[in-house]
Amino acid sequence: MNWYEKLSRYFPVEEMKSKEHMELLLDEKEVYHKEEGTNYVMMYAEFPTFIFVDYLFVSKDARGQGLGKRLLDKLKQKEKPIILEVEPASHQDIDTQKRQRFYQREGFHQATSIEYKRRSLATGQINELEILYWAPHHESEEEIYNAMKKMYREIHTYKDVEVYGDSYQEVDEVLSFEKQENN
Repeated sequence: MNWYEKLSRYFPVEEMKSKEHMELLLDEKEVYHKEEGTNYVMMYAEFPTFIFVDYLFVSKDARGQGLGKRLLDKLKQKEKPIILEVEPASHQDIDTQKRQRFYQREGFHQATSIEYKRRSLATGQINELEILYWAPHHESEEEIYNAMKKMYREIHTYKDVEVYGDSYQEVDEVLSFEKQENN
C-alpha cells in the first residue's frame, strides 16, 4: 500500500487533500515534506517560524510503541511551534479520544481562542476541527492563529481551483480569533 492509500484509509474524506494536490505541494513548495516508513506517514510544512503537521499516520500494528512520539520529537528538536488540526474528541469515536490524549501527553494544547470551520470540497459539509499546538517558547495563541492563516493560504488553498475545479473559502471565513479575557 502506498503512502496516499495509507492516509486516505485512515483520515475522513472531508479532511483529505487529493493525491494530486499533495504531489504538487511536494514538488513545488520547498516547505512541504513527506516522511514515510513501513508503519507511518507524516506530511508536514516547515516554515521559518513554525511547523504545521498536515497528516500523521501510524499503523495499528505500530501504535503504542513510541513511533508517533519519536516523529514528533524529531520536529520538536527544531524549537519551533508545531501546529496541527484534529477532530474534536467524540464519545462515538474512541480514536478521536485516543488521539487527543496522545497529543496532550506530548505537550500540545488546544488553541481555545481559534475557531476553525471549513467547507469540504469533497462533501460540501462544514468541517469543524480543533487547533492543537506545541509552543517551545510560550508562543501566544494569537501567534498560532497568524501562523495558521499563513499555512492555510500557502498549503490548503495552493492551486485549489486547478486541482479541484473549485476554490476553498477565504482564510477569514475559515479561521477566527477571539481574545480570551483574563479573570
